[in-house]
Amino acid sequence: MPQSRLTGSRIRERRLALGTRQADLARAVGVSPAYLNLIEHNRRRIGGKLLVDLARELNTEPAQLSEGAGQALVNALRDAAARFENVTPELDRVEEFAGRFSGWSALVATQARRIEDLERVVETLSDRLTHDPHLAASLHEVLSTVTAIRSTAAILAETEDIDPDWQSRFLRNMREEAQRLSSSAEGLVTYLEAGADTREMQVSAVDDLAAYVGEAGYHFPELEKPAVGEGEIGLMLEKAGPLRDKGARDLAHRMLVRYLADARAMPLSAFRTSLANTGEDPARVADGFGVGLDAVLRRMASLPTAEDEPGRGLVVCDGSGTVTLRKPLEGFPLPRFGAACPLWPLYQALARPAQPIARVVEMPGTDPKLFLCRALSVPRPAATFDAPPIHEATMLIEPVEHTSGPVLRVGASCRICPRETCSARREPSILGKQS
Repeated sequence: MPQSRLTGSRIRERRLALGTRQADLARAVGVSPAYLNLIEHNRRRIGGKLLVDLARELNTEPAQLSEGAGQALVNALRDAAARFENVTPELDRVEEFAGRFSGWSALVATQARRIEDLERVVETLSDRLTHDPHLAASLHEVLSTVTAIRSTAAILAETEDIDPDWQSRFLRNMREEAQRLSSSAEGLVTYLEAGADTREMQVSAVDDLAAYVGEAGYHFPELEKPAVGEGEIGLMLEKAGPLRDKGARDLAHRMLVRYLADARAMPLSAFRTSLANTGEDPARVADGFGVGLDAVLRRMASLPTAEDEPGRGLVVCDGSGTVTLRKPLEGFPLPRFGAACPLWPLYQALARPAQPIARVVEMPGTDPKLFLCRALSVPRPAATFDAPPIHEATMLIEPVEHTSGPVLRVGASCRICPRETCSARREPSILGKQS
């Protein structure tokens, strides 16, 4: 139906919304109720003075009655209908539907796009489960080990008189297989958490940002130049492969603007010199440059490192504890999904705003590793005087070989942490027990 023929439907909707009787409206504009009924059912065209009079009586603008639904919305509804072969909507009335119920039409179109996005995510996950050779090999190893343990246990349970030597051998085999199963399961979970190819597993804007930061190692040489401006950021985002939609690009833009501000306040060469002169003391570096301690932690994480150097990790979270920026570090896994370990100094900092926290932590595993974590929570600038305070916590992660002080035993997340006796545990671990 042409857009101009939908004016009558809008007139009727507006009249009903105001509670005006058809006869009263017809009398007010000088037409018969029968003629107005034909107009409202799109059987008579309308324009000129009559349209103006009707708009006046209905307390609206003539354009609100005469303009049709946007073509983009109509096209979106047609695309949504085409995706379901077993449903036969009235396509010949799609423009009328969009014109009369623009809000519902927008909802249908939005839901159709959401369904399409979710289908792509499911396809990606399904394809990975089907074709990922590392995942298939890991699952096969886990199943083989479980089968071996089950067979050995069956022999021990069903055999009444078994030679002590053979019994000892079976038990030793079970213990070795159990250890291998624990290691395989831990490796499999770590692989699923980190992803062999994070770009294939990106499912949100924050995930896209993490992939972008991971590829760059949170070091952007384009923004280290002395005369660079924010215009360079736009050029960088145009070439950023992991940033697939506007939401991800907006997050990346805010992150890069902050990065540029840090680089301007602490030029790379001067920052390195300051670190060396202060013994890498972030507080003294912050005093020297006149910047916040959180900016120094971010700047330290942005320093380029050689291939054989471990580098530094970085985690930023908002007041709810949700991780908004992550730069991973070998041996210190950062969960991609779900909550991280509540014992991290990052979250302790949220409870003590503006108070720097430095702790040496130990990550679990067959070869536990030590890390120095320095964290700080600061309020973000408020837009208005009565706005509630919003805090943001930043944590710098650096590997250490040993320490003479106390060590805080943490994990990546409860789901894959073997520390069964941890007082902060939220849910059972799928790994083996470790005190």
